[in-house]
Amino acid sequence: MNKLLSTMFALAVASVTAQVAHAQQVTGSVENGAKKTAMCFGCHGIIGYQASFPEIYKVPKIAGQSASYITAALTAYKTGDRKHPSMRAIADTLSEQDIADLSAYYAQLGMKEGDAVPATAQAPEAVQALISRDKDNSCTKCHGANFNTPNDGTVPKLAGQYADYISAALRSYKSDGGAHGYVGRTNAVMGGQAKQFSNAEIKQLANYISALPGDVKTVPESRFHRGD
Repeated sequence: MNKLLSTMFALAVASVTAQVAHAQQVTGSVENGAKKTAMCFGCHGIIGYQASFPEIYKVPKIAGQSASYITAALTAYKTGDRKHPSMRAIADTLSEQDIADLSAYYAQLGMKEGDAVPATAQAPEAVQALISRDKDNSCTKCHGANFNTPNDGTVPKLAGQYADYISAALRSYKSDGGAHGYVGRTNAVMGGQAKQFSNAEIKQLANYISALPGDVKTVPESRFHRGD
């Protein structure tokens, strides 16, 4: 990682950390979060469910992600740092308490004591060449050698995530979408990383990462939650 990218990384991490730290001043309740999923489980609670706008891909698995990452993601949709019409509209309706509660709920959903994910993963030579393109190996440095143990709570677990979603997310980082775009993510670090790869290379990386064992999953709702 060159000096400029290192500086961008430090600034981006500081910004995200400050936003999340502010949001996490509110303590989340798993019990209350379970009552607030009405706008979530219609997409995130159906295995293999595909979004149709602005791009067709499977909606991400969020059960088992860390609470701090879910908070960071929802906050980014709320502020417009992540552009997605449906998620922006939903995030706009959520208070900081709602975000904290939902994050706490989904972080523990589907997690079982004793589950163990391998600490490392051996990538095929062609994929390892992509991961190592940045001499600092930022992919594994940030997301973990197994893509399931991030170095920071605001960084997502990727192992086992849907390949088409990973591809869509990485392509979004390549473009911030402009003022009125429907897609795009304004993250300097991920933007710099994603721009190193062609869309074909992104697909190759995504297919590898999605096949790894990980914590994230889609957990179907067993019942409709009442708001009382």
